[in-house]
Amino acid sequence: MNEPQKKYNILVVEDNKFNLELVRDLLEAYGFQVACAGDAEECLAQIKQKMPDLILMDLQLPGIDGYTLVRKIKSVPEYAQCYVVALTAYAMTGDQEKATAAGCQGIITKPIDTRLFPHQIEKYLQDKQETD
Repeated sequence: MNEPQKKYNILVVEDNKFNLELVRDLLEAYGFQVACAGDAEECLAQIKQKMPDLILMDLQLPGIDGYTLVRKIKSVPEYAQCYVVALTAYAMTGDQEKATAAGCQGIITKPIDTRLFPHQIEKYLQDKQETD
């Protein structure tokens, strides 16, 4: 697997420390720059500090859930174009539609497949470039 040409910045919003470390380690090993947030407040602070190329959003967050947080992010004009991919253990009928309705551009189900995960992220980044 080749490193991405550009050093993409990815914000991982995940409250489970094990999941956060796994995702961060996989992304960093592939050459991505990774910022982390454990809740909505940290996420918004990270976005304000530096706009990520991609946000990986856990939908089950403490306090404000991921669906609400994505809608909140997308309601701010300067953040409206944020590219958000849901990371969720929910893979039931309608969950993809619910995530899309909230403003997510895609969904990756947990547990993640560590062999495919970097490729999935790369594909979403390619899709983002095509829409920019």
